[in-house]
Amino acid sequence: MKKLIVVADWVEDSLTCQEVNSAVSGFLKDSSQARITFISSTPSTIHTSYLISQIVEVEERYGRPLETVIFENTDPRIQTTTSIEKAKGAEFIIVRLKSGIYICGPNAGYDFTFIKKKIDEAYVYKGLDKGSQFRSRDLYARVSAHLMDTMEDEMEFEEISLNEIPEVQEHYIGHIDNYGNIKTTISLDDFKGKFEHGEMVEVSINDTKKKVKYVSNLFGGTPGELVMYPGSSGKRDNPFLEISIWRHFTEKTPTTGVHEFNHPRPGMKVEIVFK
Repeated sequence: MKKLIVVADWVEDSLTCQEVNSAVSGFLKDSSQARITFISSTPSTIHTSYLISQIVEVEERYGRPLETVIFENTDPRIQTTTSIEKAKGAEFIIVRLKSGIYICGPNAGYDFTFIKKKIDEAYVYKGLDKGSQFRSRDLYARVSAHLMDTMEDEMEFEEISLNEIPEVQEHYIGHIDNYGNIKTTISLDDFKGKFEHGEMVEVSINDTKKKVKYVSNLFGGTPGELVMYPGSSGKRDNPFLEISIWRHFTEKTPTTGVHEFNHPRPGMKVEIVFK
């Protein structure tokens, strides 16, 4: 049986996690073998997509892709401001990556954007876009369980074009970790030929502009200095850049990147003044 990794904006609610766990387990052939873990996102599809891309990156590097299913659910209904009949949301899709990982969930916003280049095939599963206020439990759990049980050949879904998954043209906050380090969607390649280590970069986040020193790593400047550097997320040879402050955490007020930009949220734009 394959393991299931759940990435959703409701994961902080322990009751919701248990309900989904119970529903998935109930559809499995042998629930005693179930391995289900939960990763908390926010109502930002940029955030969810970033988390999925990092999970996939590490799973393909160190884990067992052929034994992995990822189920995501972040669908904030940003496409409408009017009432929604039967809680209708984005269509439920299933993608298989070139490495063999299966990912399923509503194709809302940018949920699948950051793993788009890794997708081998994509399918839509009709009829799961409405009919329940809690689709993760009532509709999606069964599909997740069937993928864990390698029953995809017995499921009825239709192949779709990868054009159904949007691209991103701008840069965003992908994630903010427990230290307050801001993980951006800007890659190291984006900076190559534009900035050298030691240069000051003008960064705008959350209506706040700051001069940030570009360095080789978090500890490449001096304690207390706001820096931007290749972080621990993304590809080995092309990591995403992070923004933060080297702290010993013995300071009276150990501010880090999140404090410097007035507590931004994942999904917010990151604007850089490039040369």
